[in-house]
Amino acid sequence: MPLYWTIDSKARLFTGVAHGDVSLNDALDLLEAMAGARAMAYRKLFDGRAATPSMTADELLSLCARIRAYHDQGMMGALALVATGEQTVVFARLLGALASAERPIKVFANPRQARNWLDDLPKERAAL
Repeated sequence: MPLYWTIDSKARLFTGVAHGDVSLNDALDLLEAMAGARAMAYRKLFDGRAATPSMTADELLSLCARIRAYHDQGMMGALALVATGEQTVVFARLLGALASAERPIKVFANPRQARNWLDDLPKERAAL
C-alpha cells in the first residue's frame, strides 16, 4: 500500500506519508480511515514528496468532490502538505479542493517546517 498514516487522538494529529503510485482507491481509503477515526478536525501533516499520481483526470475530480463533501460535514483541522514544486503544479486542482475548507493550509518543502508550523498554530486556529 502506498499510503501510510498515524492518527494520534491525544495530540489530535494525523500524519500521513505517500510512497509510489497512489490510486483513487488508496486516497479514498485514507479519507475513510480519517473519517472513521473522527479525525477530520485534527491537525494534519501529509508528506507526498515520494508519491506519483496514478489517477486519471476524472478520478482526480472524483477525489476533489469527496474531499469537499467531507468539508460540508463539519470542522476541518489545519493542513500542512509537504510536496515538491512539480507536484504542486500537477495537483493544483486537488490543492484547490483542500483549500476550500475554512482552515489554515500551507505547502512546505520539508516535514520539519510543516510540523513546526502546525505546532506553532494557536489552538483556536488549528481547528476552525
